[in-house]
Amino acid sequence: MPAATSLGLPNVRGRQPLLVALAIDSFGGGCAGPLLLLYFVKVADIPLGTAGLLLTVATLFSITAPAAVGMVIDRVGPRNLVIGAQFAQGLAFTGFFFGRSEWLLFLCALVMTTGQRTFWSAIFSLLADIADEGDRDRWFGLGGMMQAGGFALGGLAAGVLLAMGGDAPFLIAIAIDAMTFFVAGLLLLRLHPSHHTEAAKDTGPAPLLRKDKPFLVLIGANTLLALCMMTIGVGLPVYIAEALPVPKWLVGVLLAATSVVLATGQTLVVRHTERRRRMYVMVVAGLAWAVWGLLMASLVHIPEGFVVPVLVLATAFFAFGDVLHAATNNAVSAAAAPVVGRGKYLSYWQYSFTFASVLAPAFFAQLFELDHELPWLAVSVVALVACAAIFALDRAVPHLATQRA
Repeated sequence: MPAATSLGLPNVRGRQPLLVALAIDSFGGGCAGPLLLLYFVKVADIPLGTAGLLLTVATLFSITAPAAVGMVIDRVGPRNLVIGAQFAQGLAFTGFFFGRSEWLLFLCALVMTTGQRTFWSAIFSLLADIADEGDRDRWFGLGGMMQAGGFALGGLAAGVLLAMGGDAPFLIAIAIDAMTFFVAGLLLLRLHPSHHTEAAKDTGPAPLLRKDKPFLVLIGANTLLALCMMTIGVGLPVYIAEALPVPKWLVGVLLAATSVVLATGQTLVVRHTERRRRMYVMVVAGLAWAVWGLLMASLVHIPEGFVVPVLVLATAFFAFGDVLHAATNNAVSAAAAPVVGRGKYLSYWQYSFTFASVLAPAFFAQLFELDHELPWLAVSVVALVACAAIFALDRAVPHLATQRA
């Protein structure tokens, strides 16, 4: 068995520019993303509350981007949209570098967030388009690994920059991110994806997504799973700082460990799960997150000496569910989507993550104020509801997540 096959890797010949672009894009995001709010405060001299409001409003305005992408992606092609999103974000970060006024920074933030939404709404259609027959799941896994690896390295670079002090770290990070977007866009100009023969021949009308109830239910279930996934980034730092007798530096270690799992394990997961039903893999991911939630809730009730080992065990369950979900959810959506209109379906799939990202902060904060263990118990319930919905959907529509392309 060739090494690439045993590792779950797809055929990448002629498509290396896409992989390099994904890694470079994510490196810039990992470097500048965590520092952007501080950049507004320390370099642009905008009050923290105002800076947060600017970014929040810009994010809310960008929520319509996946719907807009869905209207045009099957006509203009995902490659062109991804390239446009990269250059738009590059321009936005160039504006951040030179701009200081609140209105200019808000305009740049609006361009940035819209570009981000457009990128995420089109990139998985692009990965599906460039994949050889039977390689689609592996491309989703490899693409996710390149992004996770780039983001992790960018985060390390951000930490190194912060050690410098002064305004220089923020300016350097913003400049790096701007350059990475432009470089990624230029690399993607060299990519010429070829569509499947079946897709090219099928010119019939695309089905109406709003009438595809099974796919809408699937989006709803994935929104619940995405909410579980995003709770760790929002909730773990607060939980450790406010409720647990453990060192605060454990936050960075645990989050970095999950990033390493994502950056190294997705193709191996695909290699071992590609012959199994994708819907069942999603259910296993949800069950792992349900166990994670229960273990996290237990931390405020167990003896102090057991807190760190149980916390590590809980994070291992989270990472297991995370790598299963990351390697499978886009493959599920691509398989459930029809050939004609697939780009539209995959762009709307990203609303799972859009809605979850909006809900996660309030979801955790409100429940945490009532009781420190409550958000984690809620995560378990949400995960189990998602599992039940996916399992019922698979029983009702057994061919939903099998390849239609």
